[in-house]
Amino acid sequence: MSLIAAFFVYLVFKRANLGTTLATAPNAGTAPNPAPATPSAPAATSTPSQPSPALANQGQPAASQGQYRDGSYVGPVTDAWYGNVQVKAVVKNGALADVRFLQYPNTHSYSVYVNSQAMPYLTQEAVQAQNANVDVVSGATQTSLAFIQSLQSALAQAKN
Repeated sequence: MSLIAAFFVYLVFKRANLGTTLATAPNAGTAPNPAPATPSAPAATSTPSQPSPALANQGQPAASQGQYRDGSYVGPVTDAWYGNVQVKAVVKNGALADVRFLQYPNTHSYSVYVNSQAMPYLTQEAVQAQNANVDVVSGATQTSLAFIQSLQSALAQAKN
């Protein structure tokens, strides 16, 4: 009897965690919004003695405006317990523009489900933060940690 009760508690706990996973991944199933979190530059209202920020960097290469060199950088394959994670960081105009998953745990239906929720969230957070310092997605902890490790290495290659 106690075994049945323990199993029932386990099922309730798992169902509760599944709801938490869904709640922590906003816009799940949609492409991440690559729009930067910072507001756009103000309109040209500066005085003649102070050039606008857009004019201050004229004549310099675009890559020097950001913290990364333009291009695609592949991170190492990282173990995520149920499979491997490997990402490619895409840098445009000196900023992290996109993160693409080259590998992710996808051999079990539950892994596919969890990662379909977590991957867009992780990508969106990394692009918004412009680094690999993202929150771990509840229910996809191992994938999140492997994502962070692979992305940190890819961005280290892209550093100016």
